[in-house]
Amino acid sequence: MPRRSEPGQSRTPAWTAASMSRSNRGRDPRRRRSPPTRDGREERRRPRRRWEVFPGKNRFCCGGRVIMARQSGVFPLTLGLILLTCGLFFIFDCPFLVQHLTSCIPAIGGVLFLFVLLTLLRTSFSDPGILPRATPDEAAEVEKQIDGSGNASYRPPPRTLEVAINQQPVKLKYCFTCRMFRPPRTSHCSLCDNCVERFDHHCPWVGNCVGKRNYRFFYAFIVSLSFLTAFIFGCVATHLALRAQGGRGLVFALQESPGSAVELAICFFSVWSILGLSGFHTYLVASNVTTNEDIKGSWSGKSGEGVANPYSHRSAVLNCCATLCGPMPPSLIDRRGFLPQDESVQAGDGDTQPPAAAPTPGGPSEPTCPGRSNTVAHSSVE
Repeated sequence: MPRRSEPGQSRTPAWTAASMSRSNRGRDPRRRRSPPTRDGREERRRPRRRWEVFPGKNRFCCGGRVIMARQSGVFPLTLGLILLTCGLFFIFDCPFLVQHLTSCIPAIGGVLFLFVLLTLLRTSFSDPGILPRATPDEAAEVEKQIDGSGNASYRPPPRTLEVAINQQPVKLKYCFTCRMFRPPRTSHCSLCDNCVERFDHHCPWVGNCVGKRNYRFFYAFIVSLSFLTAFIFGCVATHLALRAQGGRGLVFALQESPGSAVELAICFFSVWSILGLSGFHTYLVASNVTTNEDIKGSWSGKSGEGVANPYSHRSAVLNCCATLCGPMPPSLIDRRGFLPQDESVQAGDGDTQPPAAAPTPGGPSEPTCPGRSNTVAHSSVE
C-alpha cells in the first residue's frame, strides 16, 4: 500500500499545504530490492514517473517536461498560420522593402516573430496551475467532516465552504472529481479534467488551459501577436502600393508578389479579433478579474450578489503588477517525480490508473458560457 498522509497533520492554508504534500510524495524514492522470482533471480522493475499514470486528460512529451490538453483543439492551426504568414513575409516582402525602404523591417519582424513563437509554446506546453487530486485517505477525512452519513457513494447537493479574503466572505465549492474544496478562484476544467488555480479559461487556440502559471505568457502572446499582425499588414500594404506605382495597378503588384495576397487576407481577417481579444484581456488584467469570473459576473453584479472584488488592489497599475509580474509559483503536480516503489509495482503489474479516487458519475456541472470574443472558447466548469 502507498504511504498516506497522517490524518492529524496540520495544513495551513489547507489547499496549499495539502497540494504540496501530495506533489512531493514519492520524490526521489529509495531504491529497494525487488522480490526474487521463482528461479532465484532478482526482478528489476523500471521506476515509473507520475506523469505516466496522471489521472487528468493530458498528454505528456519529452519525459513529462511538456504537458498539453489531450484535445489540442486548433493549436496546430494557430502554429501553422503564424509560420505560414511570417514565412511568406520574409520571402516575398522583406527583400523588396529592404531595397526600397530600410533594413530595419526584417529585424523588427524577426524579433516579433520569435517573441510570439516563444510565448505561444510557453503557454501551450506548461502546467497552467493544476492541483493534485486528494488521496483516498484525505478524501475520506473530508467526507467524514462534511457528511455524517458515512456513505462514500452517496452524492449530496453541491457543498460550499465559506472563507474570508480581505474581510470579505468567499465561498469555496467542493469538487466531486478531485474530492477536495477548491481554493479561491479555482475551477475544474471539463476538457482537461483538472482543477486549475486561478482558472481563466480553456483556450483551444493554444491547446491548453490558461491559469495561474501560464496566464502571463498567454497575455504576452496575444499582445505581441497583435503587434506582429498589424506590422505585417502595414508592411504588405506598403509593398503592394509601391509596386502598383507608375500606373501598373494592384493586379500587376499581386502577380509580381503572389504571397503578399495570402498574407494580406490572413492578416485582414484575423487582426480585428486579435486586437479585440488583447483589449479585453488588458481590461481583465487592469481589474484583476479572470475570464471565468467576468462571464459569471462574480464581482460585477451579474450574479445578483453585487459584491466587490476582494482580489483587486484598487489600482490598475498594482493589479497589472500582481497579475503579470509576481513570482512564478511552483508546479504542484510533480509530473517528473518517481512513484513510490509499491505504487510503481502496482501500476506496472496491471497498467492500472493511479491510486486516486475516480470521479463519481452524475455530478452537476455549470454550462459553457460564451466569451466576449469569439476567438477563444471557454470550457465548462464544475
